[in-house]
Amino acid sequence: MVEVPSWRAVGLPGWLPAPEQVAVPVVLALALALVWSLDEPRGRWGRRLRSRFLLGVPWGTLVSVVGVLAVYLFVQQGLARWRAPLAVPFSSWSYFYPLGWLLAPFSHAGPGHLVGNLTTTLAVAPLAEYFFGHFPRERGTNPFASWSTNPWVRAFAVFPLGVFLVGLASSLFAWGPVIGFSGVAFAFVGFALVRYPLLTVVAVTGQGVVRTVYRALRDPVVVGSASSSYGAPWWYGTAVQGHVLGLLVGVALGVAVLRRRDERPSALRLWTGALVLGVSMNVWAVWWYRGESTYVLYRGLGVAFVIALAAVTALAATADRRPLVAESSRWPLVGRASGWSGVGDLTRRQAGLLALALPLAVMVGVALPVNATALGDAGVPGDGPAVEVGDYAVTYAEGVENQKVSVVDVSVLGETTGVTTSGVIVVNEEREIWTREVSKGRLGFSGRAAVRVGGVGWSEVVRVQRAGWSVLDGGTTYQVWLRGPDDANWTQTYASDPAVAGPTLANSTVAVVPQDGDFLVHLRRNNSTVGQAPMPEAGGNVTVDDVRFERRDGDLFAAYDETRIRVASAESYE
Repeated sequence: MVEVPSWRAVGLPGWLPAPEQVAVPVVLALALALVWSLDEPRGRWGRRLRSRFLLGVPWGTLVSVVGVLAVYLFVQQGLARWRAPLAVPFSSWSYFYPLGWLLAPFSHAGPGHLVGNLTTTLAVAPLAEYFFGHFPRERGTNPFASWSTNPWVRAFAVFPLGVFLVGLASSLFAWGPVIGFSGVAFAFVGFALVRYPLLTVVAVTGQGVVRTVYRALRDPVVVGSASSSYGAPWWYGTAVQGHVLGLLVGVALGVAVLRRRDERPSALRLWTGALVLGVSMNVWAVWWYRGESTYVLYRGLGVAFVIALAAVTALAATADRRPLVAESSRWPLVGRASGWSGVGDLTRRQAGLLALALPLAVMVGVALPVNATALGDAGVPGDGPAVEVGDYAVTYAEGVENQKVSVVDVSVLGETTGVTTSGVIVVNEEREIWTREVSKGRLGFSGRAAVRVGGVGWSEVVRVQRAGWSVLDGGTTYQVWLRGPDDANWTQTYASDPAVAGPTLANSTVAVVPQDGDFLVHLRRNNSTVGQAPMPEAGGNVTVDDVRFERRDGDLFAAYDETRIRVASAESYE
């Protein structure tokens, strides 16, 4: 195999872009030039954009993107820590924590989360802004006659203000803690969908193009190899309730603009576009917890919901004022005594608006009691000590009730609301924060973690470390330590139960027991401990009641007479 030297290896300065990075914009420019020459638009494209945009530029979209990026870089400290922003204090934990619900719609959990939402925004928001328009649609209207029609105000104030208000709605009326701009991104999709259904499908597809081009510019060459990894199912953590809320809000606003302008799209195109978008953007991914590290995905129910949601969208946006039930089909006995004929008096347009308002009302009705629930005196879970940083407490616990999940009642689906969790838990009663930041499984896979806590203008990191032993045919025993930013030493905060090896030696069993930050080797006979000793250092040995324990690197061997077996191995981490 011949290795091709990298461009940096041949002596080029490190600040120069890679040839692959240069190739992307060059090829893109050449392709656009070719398309331009084939179409010969002769200014047609520019005139079309300038008819709806101030100077042909979607300023509202750009202002919104810059604002979200500024929150990530400066408020969340992403400029200094691009891959590890401060996210815990900027989620919408409760109505009693205003900073959370104010900043949650514009904050992100990490760079991948940010890039995903911003590329979607860049792909779809210009189409939504084109529908909104910077100029009034009525002929003969002076756009500068009032502030509401002034294109500068509409581009730089009205549209960004609408984005801000939709963001607040996605934070206030989603169920439980959320973070991210995705609610607004889905609102862009819903708003554009009702007027340009097929173009919106193309734009959402273009989001993938934008993201791929960005990644190609950032990392033009990627080397991968097979490796083990730990991760929950892809749908876990998806705030589908926030996405649905944003989509519904966007559709409702789009329908309002359609009604004001007396426009009516094709019902078939709209239903098709809504269905394709709902499926491709995973609006159907309705999930819930089933145990500490098990989750259930209601795929069938979710797909049925998307189909119905597409039908409701088409009905709300395209229905006219004809009666919902024909005159000859009205129920003669309904409401005759009161003079009201019930369904017969309902128009198709009214039925569509009611069908659209119903899921919105359900979302708000569930969100109000859920988000108004105070953390109260839940306290720090677990029996071990916690590390305190400012008004935060960070600890490790297993099998404790998740204080934020338990407020959502899903018993109608046959699932439990008393969800337990295990891992690194962050509690801040003043900010209504209760969150498992690192799961037990992830810490068991990596062996270490870092949890960042803080507020506006400050942040600190709490380090987490795990060490343990896996015994032969007997499970694993382990301990967890924490260290705060000002701590010189690690604090042992959790110890699991001992692990007993399956094989017997000299009519005895071997157990590895965690104790006060160390591990002991116990020799047990007839359910009683007949001797114990500290775990030997690497290369060392200890003897317990004629059984010799030898440590070879990460393996522990037990020897008696002529018998020698490996009884335990130290945990290894990725």
